Amino acid sequence: MHKVGFFVYPGHQILDLAGPFGAFESVAAVVGRPCYALEAFSRTGGLVQGSGGLPVATLPVHAADVQTLIVVGGNTASMLAPDLVQAVAALSRRTPRVASVCTGAFLLAEAGLLDGRRATTHWRVAQRLQRDYPAVNVDADRIFIADRGVWTSAGITAGIDLALALIEADHGGEVAHKVARELVVYHRRSGGQSQFSPMSQMAPESDRIRLALAFARDHLHEPLPLERLAQAAHLSVRQFGRAFRRETGETPARAVERLRVEAARTRLQAGAEPIEQIAQAVGFSDPERMRRAFVKLYGMPPQAIRRADRFAATMSVISPKRK
Repeated sequence: MHKVGFFVYPGHQILDLAGPFGAFESVAAVVGRPCYALEAFSRTGGLVQGSGGLPVATLPVHAADVQTLIVVGGNTASMLAPDLVQAVAALSRRTPRVASVCTGAFLLAEAGLLDGRRATTHWRVAQRLQRDYPAVNVDADRIFIADRGVWTSAGITAGIDLALALIEADHGGEVAHKVARELVVYHRRSGGQSQFSPMSQMAPESDRIRLALAFARDHLHEPLPLERLAQAAHLSVRQFGRAFRRETGETPARAVERLRVEAARTRLQAGAEPIEQIAQAVGFSDPERMRRAFVKLYGMPPQAIRRADRFAATMSVISPKRK
């Protein structure tokens, strides 16, 4: 029996706990036997009040003997209390597999468990995670990431994606797929977090990085090497690269590519403009490069997105409105 422990604290997000808990619980119905023993733990045990005031019964963390530890997301101010950080750090040393859901990555980072590793978290706080913990390689676009025994996931319902990936690692893809069907969710969600957090809506802290992003948006059809963006920000290339990554969680090249994809999608939705013409207009050197960028960002090529958008528009016209 594989033991999974969920670490909670005052103010934890209840869906970050309930989503993965339900996924692991559903494995028994799929394979016909219990596979996971599930427990919630806190520093001292007892009832711990989560989001919305819902209390969760927990065991003290010193009693935990688990193979997988999952740190639940929630209120970062609460989770970063020194005693909680010490408790998670101590438990992780005797746990083969450690994971976090949503902002739980902050607790892992504070405990030093993400240093030198790739990690993700909710898109809304990815910039802050990168800024506060520069030793962590934050990828703001991933639904979940596994790096040398430490797993992190994006926000809220992405905890279910994380649990399905852990189940697949333990029992194979077929079992994970059947569990996803039980939960009525996708087994492997297409696209990344960027579909929920457009790069064009980013708000860096410094005026100089905002200037660079604004310059990039206005000159997408032109070459935008690092040197040109740094010049727009009035910084050296080295200073600009570091500041941009710290404030956005992205490299400048990745950000420019994403801005171009977003601009291209807007043109796709606007009419019947040829793909080749759109690619040139937004600065892609050729349509194939734009296609690869679309697949990476949205999980499908531009032609498929155009068809899907047209179908959705058609359905909105022919479907009767609900009263």
